[in-house]
Amino acid sequence: MHEETRPASVTIRDVAKAAGVSIATVSRVLNDAARVTDDTRDKVRAVVERMGYAPQGPGRTPLLRRTRTLGVLLPELYGEFFSEFIRGIDETAKRHGFLTLITSARREAHEIAAAVSNMRGRVDGFLAVSPSVTARATLSEVADRYPTVLVGAGSDVGAFAALSVNNFQGAASMMKHLLSLGHRYIVFLRGPLGQVDAAERLHAVREVANWYDDVELRELPGEYRMDAAYEAISELLADGVRPDAIFAANDTMAVGAIAAVRDADLRVPEDIAVTGFDDIPMTRFLTPPLTTVRMPIYSLGERAALRLIEALRSGGGAVPARHEVLPAELVIRSSCGAAKRMLAELDSED
Repeated sequence: MHEETRPASVTIRDVAKAAGVSIATVSRVLNDAARVTDDTRDKVRAVVERMGYAPQGPGRTPLLRRTRTLGVLLPELYGEFFSEFIRGIDETAKRHGFLTLITSARREAHEIAAAVSNMRGRVDGFLAVSPSVTARATLSEVADRYPTVLVGAGSDVGAFAALSVNNFQGAASMMKHLLSLGHRYIVFLRGPLGQVDAAERLHAVREVANWYDDVELRELPGEYRMDAAYEAISELLADGVRPDAIFAANDTMAVGAIAAVRDADLRVPEDIAVTGFDDIPMTRFLTPPLTTVRMPIYSLGERAALRLIEALRSGGGAVPARHEVLPAELVIRSSCGAAKRMLAELDSED
């Protein structure tokens, strides 16, 4: 009885010969190094799969352990802001040969821990929106174990790899604009207490208001929700209060505020100006178009994804601790009353 003949194991030399490249090139592809063209990378991977090449032992290639998937942790999945943010991440990931796995995990530590646990072994690293200091403390433990990029964690991020938008600058520029139009009684619809970006916007609004002796600032809770903003403004107007302007800490609340003003038989901006923050795609199509602060939402997702992908391609270690702050831009449309004032000034000149 003859002993069964087993096929010889496929070696990295066999893969290189079949793919028509050097052994060093195969090694770079297997280790997901950046110095390989996409065509070469695809060709080598196809040969690896066809030949069933699988290095053995403790030195086996990271490629065979990697999923080429980015884990995305968001505080919620609702609304145009997160839709645009996810689009920036997903399109960037696909361009570089990665997929995305997205879930929501609010600020509670146990939700974040559960989400990370469910993704373990299914992703190579994490992009995490950190809405609160509590969440950031939990995510620091994640960053100790996985390549991680934090988004929206505020200015004091310590030794994290992080991206954020200059919330203070954006909110301050909106307040200055409203005051330049002569608005002196301003209602600010604030975001959730404990959220980093909401706190930074509120801080800017208060600081600018304190520069003027004749400014009356009233703060109302809006929780970043359209229904909460509608209810808060409806109650205010029902009590006979008529502010000059309403500044909502996000565009979603601004939409609710506009609806409340109209339902009170008042006009925007003739009776009350309304402005927002974020510049989600729908704002330019509102009637009137919304004056807001533009956050580079797509770019935020795109750049965060690139930071993580670069770290994974360089070996999969920790993402370099660098905090990148993107500027916010004032976008002036009709809802603030700027157009009305401009027409009045032209009439006076005539």
